[in-house]
Formats: sequence, structure tokens, C-alpha cells
Amino acid sequence: MNGPVAYLVTTLGCLIGVAGVVVAVVAVRKGRKAARPAAPADPFRDTDSDALRGDPRRLKPGDIVEIRRVSYAVRGSVHLFEGGWSWAEHLLDTVEGDKRWLSVEEDPDLELVLWTAEPAATITPGASTLDFAGRRYALEESGQARFTATGSTGLDPSGTLRYHDYRAQGGERLSFEAYGQAGWEVARGEQLHRADVMVYPQAGPEAS
Repeated sequence: MNGPVAYLVTTLGCLIGVAGVVVAVVAVRKGRKAARPAAPADPFRDTDSDALRGDPRRLKPGDIVEIRRVSYAVRGSVHLFEGGWSWAEHLLDTVEGDKRWLSVEEDPDLELVLWTAEPAATITPGASTLDFAGRRYALEESGQARFTATGSTGLDPSGTLRYHDYRAQGGERLSFEAYGQAGWEVARGEQLHRADVMVYPQAGPEAS
């Protein structure tokens, strides 16, 4: 084999070797990416109920939710964030115009509360206990959160919320919320069982 031919063969062999190394490196990188572990799942999450009754965590404007055989349309949704915690409140409306709010929170278990506004209430929050409508409520927590709103909620697209949450014996709730610079809004809440709620997601860009 003469000199030029030998040089050409040697050069081609080096190029083929380099290409093989590049392919191997790419394959290893792809393999590592594919092998990245998934986020840990809650071993106690009731996936059977989510599959059969819909997932309240994924409610959005336009969905239909049935609560104790009463059907509501989700008019709007408010997602709230405070430190590492987040929860959602959804404005519900019936065909008769009966408006309620449904709060959805994991702390760590799924907690669903149906709220009824008390526009005539004159009490204000802050005390450790409050008497309202014949019941005594104890302060459970208070704070300030950021929010984003979608759909028809009557709120700005984003802002801040101040809140005080009270609880009575038996689990009944009393909530005070003030969005932005607005005054306090009072609502009474009833905790729901998971079986009380059926979700019917509607078609749309966020539908699952």
C-alpha cells in the first residue's frame, strides 16, 4: 500500500472512530434523560375516586360539578399561593342563579369545602373566638396570599388576599377574605366528603 492510500485509510479510520464515540456519548445522554426518576406520587391518593368521579384538583372555568345531586357550572377559578402552599377556590353557579364557592386544598389529604356567602354579616375577624348564627368559632389560621383568577370571578387577574379562617365544633367553617383593598367578605363553609362531588370536565384547551 503506497503512502497516500495508507494515509487516506488511516484518516477514514480515525473519523469513523470519532463518530462512534459521538454516537455513544449521545446515546448515554439520552439514556440518562430517559432514566430520570419521576416526581414522587402520594401513595394514599384516591386514584380510583379520581377516575370514577373526576379530579377536583383539575377543575377549571366551564366544567360542570355535581354536589349532592345539584349541578353547578364553574364560572371562574382563583388559584392562591402562600409560601410553599397553594389551593384553589371555584365560583359555582346553578341555572337558578344560586352561587357558591368550592375550595379545593391538599393539606396533605384532599379537602373540599362548599361555601355560602353571608353578605349581611357585621362581624369582623381577629379575635381568637367568634360567635355567629348560634355557633362559636375558634380561629384556625390567618395570613396573606397571592392569587391569579381566570374566568368570571369579578376579581382582577392577579393580586393579594388577606384571610382569617375559623372552625366550630363539628367542622363547620367561617371564613373572612379581603381581596386587594376591598373590605371583608364573610362565608360559612361545610366540609364535603369525596363521594359528595362529581366532576364533569368540558372540552377545551385545558381539558384532560
